[in-house]
Amino acid sequence: MDTIDYATYCPDFHSRVIAGRIPLTGTIEVTRRCPQSCLHCYNNLPMNDSPARVSELSFAEHCRLLDAIADAGCLWLLYTGGEVFARPDFLDIYIHAKKAGLIITLFSNGTLITPQVADCLVEWKPFSIEITIYGSTRETYERLTGTPGSYDRCLRGIDLLLERKLPLRLKTVAVSTNRHEIWHIKRFAEDLGLEFKFDSMINPRIDCSQSPLAVRLSPEEVVQLDLLDPVRVWSWRRFVERFGGPAHRPEDRDGTYHCGAGIDSFFIDPQGRMSLCSLSHASAFDLRHGSFKEAWEGIIREERQRKATRVTKCTSCEIKSMCGMCPANAELEAGDPELPVDFLCHVAHLRALALGFAVPPHGPCEYCANGTKHEALVQSLALLRERGESRVPPFTISENDGRILSMLNREGTGALGGCGSECDPTALESRSGHQRN
Repeated sequence: MDTIDYATYCPDFHSRVIAGRIPLTGTIEVTRRCPQSCLHCYNNLPMNDSPARVSELSFAEHCRLLDAIADAGCLWLLYTGGEVFARPDFLDIYIHAKKAGLIITLFSNGTLITPQVADCLVEWKPFSIEITIYGSTRETYERLTGTPGSYDRCLRGIDLLLERKLPLRLKTVAVSTNRHEIWHIKRFAEDLGLEFKFDSMINPRIDCSQSPLAVRLSPEEVVQLDLLDPVRVWSWRRFVERFGGPAHRPEDRDGTYHCGAGIDSFFIDPQGRMSLCSLSHASAFDLRHGSFKEAWEGIIREERQRKATRVTKCTSCEIKSMCGMCPANAELEAGDPELPVDFLCHVAHLRALALGFAVPPHGPCEYCANGTKHEALVQSLALLRERGESRVPPFTISENDGRILSMLNREGTGALGGCGSECDPTALESRSGHQRN
């Protein structure tokens, strides 16, 4: 029998998926209720929020939905929240998804994992479980979560999964509250033999409240964390080599969206409203009053095909892969899906300058050479270097190491809206996953 290796198969497979507009990857947010009150989170609600609980899809509705997405071609599924285990019936929903043949990743904060939950996951093994740990000390962890006792409950959840040798990964979100402990968290994960990643990009709440931005790092702090990690520097270089260059193909340059949302991925919220991704709620389809196919071929297709109404500095930017700018982020932060987000632009240009990447002209941009903010950018980098925080020690990484910035979405290659990579829904993860759990 002829065989083909995984790396060779994936590009061709995804090309065919995109060409056929198959909804290969889905994200289902089963609840927004959570036992924690994290300062940075963009969608958490209290556990006892009765209106939220009553409005959530029922078990039967979830089963019908899972059968429909499997029939439509979905293969990779991310379950997220809120906290997925806040629903007493979540394991029943999860088992039905497994029986439907879906390959499942779970996002959790770990605090509600019990021996019974862990035993069930042994019997119905997920592709991956990702737990966010918010600090290496109880004080920092609980200052961020606002929940006494959550640190110990999280560690107990991690222990239960480790004892059963389940596929576990740890991650964190880097904010002002825990910035000083990022490397301690990384060491903790590595001592356990677990993969670790962190993300420092925070967005407003889905109701457009700007409250999470109170703990967002400055652009200088974001880039400083990049530069302090040799593997991260290497990953950025590889990532830009792979996804840098013109932001959009000539044939779709006039579109609003350029990720994989609505092409090979979709998002469904706790009430059964289907949209392009977890951050974009401008256009949604109520699956309680129509089918998945109607949504995918109707409003999701229409929204995905929406044309841009104007040219901005983002239109032809060639370092957009270092930025994270997208219509959903712009909606939340600027109230306009086409308006550039200054914070993201600042981070991208400082990152490019720090790593020595040229930034070709892309229209009037404050951060480019001769722009009004470029000199301040240069001075920021000089200060980082004076403090010695951008000196990256020599390191060696195998060219066969396939890790490419696991905290980032892919730009221009069918990025998967809530999770996703080329055949691996957890290798290139969305920022929202970090921010939620």
